[in-house]
Amino acid sequence: MAAQNRRASHHKKRRSNTIAITMSSKTVKSNPPLLGSGRTFGVVGTGVMGQTILKGLFDAGALQREHAWGTARSAHTCESASQALGIPVETDIAARVPDAGVIVLSVKPAQAGRAISALRGAGLRPDTLLVSILAGTTLAQLESLTGTANPWVRAMPNTPCIVREGMTAICPGSHATDEHLVLVRRIFECVGRCVQADETHFNAITALSGSGPAYYYLIMEAMADAGVRVGLSRELALTLVTQTALGSARMVQSADRHPAALRDDVTTPAGCTIGGLLMMEDGKIRSVLARAIEEATRIAAGLGSGVTGGDKGEKRTY
Repeated sequence: MAAQNRRASHHKKRRSNTIAITMSSKTVKSNPPLLGSGRTFGVVGTGVMGQTILKGLFDAGALQREHAWGTARSAHTCESASQALGIPVETDIAARVPDAGVIVLSVKPAQAGRAISALRGAGLRPDTLLVSILAGTTLAQLESLTGTANPWVRAMPNTPCIVREGMTAICPGSHATDEHLVLVRRIFECVGRCVQADETHFNAITALSGSGPAYYYLIMEAMADAGVRVGLSRELALTLVTQTALGSARMVQSADRHPAALRDDVTTPAGCTIGGLLMMEDGKIRSVLARAIEEATRIAAGLGSGVTGGDKGEKRTY
């Protein structure tokens, strides 16, 4: 009898899981279209991140190439980006701006004023959703430069978006609605994970997840060098380090436990792990990482200080 009850309970759990998965699938299919009829998706600044966002949307089937366009400062960049993406990328996109439903601003903060001025001069529609991935540039600054009621959403992605494992934080401007946030979340979920956060935290987010990959690359490089020091080939050491980093991150994401608890699972009494951890603590690894993120946060706060308006009616994109 007890065995039958256990089998019944197990069957119910499996059925519950199946229902949950089905409901999730239906939710994804019910997403509204990314663009309205006759509207287009533009990226101002088709560098690495601009191209990554577009490729993610194309690969996910969320955007068709015939509805996308981009712009860059030089003809050479336009040509190479156009070949890589299979879409028109031009220095002058004045004819394309009026039909845009979504425009992603992916330029350096100092170029924001000129880029937004060019969009205004090209006939930017008041209902076009504007998405900024500019570090250190606030929504108040962007809305002031636009001078219209256009909805803005600020986003901070990171470079692992290139391999569809990115981390992006978003927050809405004063004219953005919940529908706009849903749309922007869909954009960045095509290249990784996306969370909503208060804008007051964006400098810290820039320092932690925006700059974070560089910190991990340095740590992985140092660990691989250490592997070579103790006799491993560089290829083997790097393979071991990268997969260990990936697996450890997945453990933290999937387990409902604190990283310290997971660390304790590896740390046996009088073992080699506790010896290595003690050396790291002697080197003040915690405070070094904390100070690095603190300094990066301070610098991020000043990145938008040079954002000013461009010349009204300027034809060049930025």
